Amino acid sequence: MAARRALRTGCLPSLGRSFTSRGGRLAPERGAERRDAAPGRVSRFCPPRKSCYDWIGPPDRYSNLRPVHFYIPDDESPSEQRLRELRQETQEWNQHFWANQNLTFLKEKEEFIHSRLKTKGLGLRTEPGQKATLNAEEMADFYKEFLSKNFQKHMYYNRDWYKRNFAITFFMGRVALERIWNKLRLKQKKTSS
Repeated sequence: MAARRALRTGCLPSLGRSFTSRGGRLAPERGAERRDAAPGRVSRFCPPRKSCYDWIGPPDRYSNLRPVHFYIPDDESPSEQRLRELRQETQEWNQHFWANQNLTFLKEKEEFIHSRLKTKGLGLRTEPGQKATLNAEEMADFYKEFLSKNFQKHMYYNRDWYKRNFAITFFMGRVALERIWNKLRLKQKKTSS
């Protein structure tokens, strides 16, 4: 029931964090003010202040990715902090890449359509005032050219994406082991007392 409510409201629990309502805060959105290609904030979405979960916001208008607002517990360990910061840095990097990529794609697509229509002797609008378009075969030329031109960039993106995800997975395992270790030590203290 709680899981359904969390999905419906957009409230998703953080990585393996227990559902206790200990104090904490949400991390600020990183990188929202440093976007070169896309002006403005990543999202105006703001979860409740007393939330003890990570929240996923609505899709960004430039990158089409959903930004995550990370919960910061008051008793966050150094490993948990490093994991959260790594996730935030990865999200910021990902948002930035896709915002730039999507804006470049749209700009080049419009230029391609405009140049093809100009070659055919057509304007940007048809007689009834609708926007003139190209057929699927003509657009396939653009998509092929765009992907070929950006192949190297996408290859580097994928390589970096895998590196970052392996690092995040490593820190997730480290945090999980730390939590288990801390619970075992706490149990031993209770039984020895």
